[in-house]
Amino acid sequence: MNPVIATLLEILKYTLPAIVVLLTSYLVVNKFLISDTQRKQIALLRETQDVSHRLRLQAYERLTLYLERIHPRNLTARTYATGMNAAEFAAAMNLTIQTEWEHNISQQIYVSRQVWETVRGVKEQELNMINQLAGTLKPEATAADLNRRLVEAVLSEPGELPTEVALQIVHEEARKVLSLGAVG
Repeated sequence: MNPVIATLLEILKYTLPAIVVLLTSYLVVNKFLISDTQRKQIALLRETQDVSHRLRLQAYERLTLYLERIHPRNLTARTYATGMNAAEFAAAMNLTIQTEWEHNISQQIYVSRQVWETVRGVKEQELNMINQLAGTLKPEATAADLNRRLVEAVLSEPGELPTEVALQIVHEEARKVLSLGAVG
């Protein structure tokens, strides 16, 4: 046999198994790395969803608290002070509603547009109701007079108050998030 061919066969005898082992090792390691990467991505996705889920639930909690705080019966009890006139009382309630709103405005990124627009609408309705009722009183009217008008307006309201409807909407969406979170 030709010495060149013998040398080539001798080289192939050692390199061919090495190439097979190298390819096999490459495929096994590549499959392991892809599998490991996918596991890490899935774990990261779950962690991100858990954080997102918690933030959404906290947003619903904060909006629920906001709606409870601006409900007329709670708002008047927190802002009423003896000796106030009606204009001061109305201004105090408006300031309270607006301050609470500014404190919770970032929650809009965690809730649906419907919930956010509902809460915003309730805020506007509460402000309008206070200002309209205060506008019907004489300048010398006391805070007690405005408080009485607010109570009458709330009691004469047919159906549920806007804050109560909004609370139901927030609660319903929070329940959906909770049920999806339990499944996911």
